[in-house]
Amino acid sequence: MIVFLTTLHVIICIALIMVVLMQSAKGEGLAGAFGGTGITGAVFGGRGAATFLAKATTVLAIAFFLSSILLSFLSPATRGGGRKTSAIQKEAQRRATEGTVPATSVPGTEGKTQTQPPSEQPQTPPPSGEGK
Repeated sequence: MIVFLTTLHVIICIALIMVVLMQSAKGEGLAGAFGGTGITGAVFGGRGAATFLAKATTVLAIAFFLSSILLSFLSPATRGGGRKTSAIQKEAQRRATEGTVPATSVPGTEGKTQTQPPSEQPQTPPPSGEGK
């Protein structure tokens, strides 16, 4: 069902793009690039092309919005009735259950030094040439 709706949505998108590009604007748009109203005028008549393309644009735009809304409701991410968690949230939950939550800064402790266990203290090179 999702595959069918996605395919239909893509077809609607392509048709909407084509209909919008076929319309002539003040500067004749893309329709002028293909010989003015020669293509659309021969098929629909002088003014008939404009009204048909305007109606087709409206119908395709409504179909596009409806298919977008329908796909958003039927997407796998929204199934299950709840909000899905991101990968970052899952990793934070996993670390919290394992007890390996990374340390965060506590408000009000800026500038204060905290001692680390000897295994985690950074190694500093011995002073060179001082005190000799």
